[in-house]
Formats: sequence, structure tokens, C-alpha cells
Amino acid sequence: MKTWVWVAIAALLVIGAIGIYGREGVTSASVAGGAVNKGQPAPAFTLKDLQGNEVSLADFKGQKVYVKFWASWCPICLAGLDELDQLSSEQHDYKVLTIVSPGYNGEQSAADFTNWFSKRGYNHIQVLLDDGGTLTRKFGVRGYPSSYYIGSDGILVKSAPGHNTNEVIAETFQSIH
Repeated sequence: MKTWVWVAIAALLVIGAIGIYGREGVTSASVAGGAVNKGQPAPAFTLKDLQGNEVSLADFKGQKVYVKFWASWCPICLAGLDELDQLSSEQHDYKVLTIVSPGYNGEQSAADFTNWFSKRGYNHIQVLLDDGGTLTRKFGVRGYPSSYYIGSDGILVKSAPGHNTNEVIAETFQSIH
């Protein structure tokens, strides 16, 4: 009987936590940190890629951009890297950028991440380093992976938590100008 009571209490706590998290997710990408919402301009940024080159969102002015935030410790992220590498190798009417945040939310240092990623064989994925997670917070990323679809006008059109297949990404961009 005592075990049943503890199981019931645990179940209620989990259901309550899911309800609270789900409600927050409906109103905006994040409650704190100035998160960007659908219909707002995407936060401007300049980050370094794994070779030390600066890459800015402004470099893609007039183009649609797919931005994926991910982490090296995230099993779902890692499972999607082959598909992401394929997507990044193909020609599209949108640019594919990925962002990792060294030193933030459990991610390893920039040097350790770069070393780790260089051994994975993903030759087409453009990874930008958001040291300390400043941009990650501006976008309001709550979990990994998280995808953001930016129109050619620089406006955030859609955000989506979890893994997005290449098919879903392509279909989403077909409806974005």
C-alpha cells in the first residue's frame, strides 16, 4: 500500500511539471532572457565557426536560414547528425547553420568540442560557437535540439523543439518567403 501511494504522488508531480512546462512553451520560446517570438526579427549575431572564421546572420541577408541549436551530450542531436550533414551538403534556397554553446548548459569547452567534432567525419555541417550561451539565451532555447526558421526578411517564422527531419525542414521552407 505504501508503494502505491508513492507511485501516485510521483505520477502527479510529473504530470504537474509537464503541464507547467507545456503552458510556458505556448506563450513564448522563453520567459526570461529576451527570447525572440514568431514574427519578430531574429537576433543579430556574429559567431566564430570551428576554423575561427566569423559568421554573421547579416551575411545571409535576403536568404532564408535554418538555425539548429544542439549539444554534443544530447543523444537526439547526435542521432540526427548524419541527416543534418546530408542536408548541409545539398543546394537549397536556404542556408543551414548549427550552433553549439561551449561552457553553457553542460557543453564542453570550445577547444574540446572542436577536437571532438573534428573526429566525427561530418564535413558539411557548419558549426558556430556561442561561447557561454549568450545567443542561445537570446533565442530562448529551452532544450536540445531546437530549430529556428528565419525568413529572407530576417523575421523568425517558426521555432520547433526536437529533431526536425530533412523532409520537414524542406516542407517548412516551401511555405516561407
